[in-house]
Amino acid sequence: MQSDQLKQLVIEAIEEMKGNDLTCLDVSEMTDVTDYMIIACGTSNRHVKSVADNVVQKCKGNGVQPLGMEGEDKSEWVLVDLGDVVVHIMLPATRAFYDLERLWETGRVEPTAEAAEA
Repeated sequence: MQSDQLKQLVIEAIEEMKGNDLTCLDVSEMTDVTDYMIIACGTSNRHVKSVADNVVQKCKGNGVQPLGMEGEDKSEWVLVDLGDVVVHIMLPATRAFYDLERLWETGRVEPTAEAAEA
């Protein structure tokens, strides 16, 4: 699956579980590790885990095996490594503390469907 298709699959999986504050960063010109970094929030630890689990389930259902998943034990920040796409599902306070968008701010921010509708 191409990285653009995988990115869209992940966004849909997050939106399906009502993940919020969704951001997609194109970091392909900044690193060779991944093409896209997708960041979203959940409303509680359980919601963060559920959103991340749905991403993994949808990817596996489409033939994409995650390379790794970290943080599901505490579920304040769950990272799903899909190779070309790295997904961060976080509690709002955790996201504000680590501020990944600022860290990668020279990357191009791509609007999501949710942002386009606003």
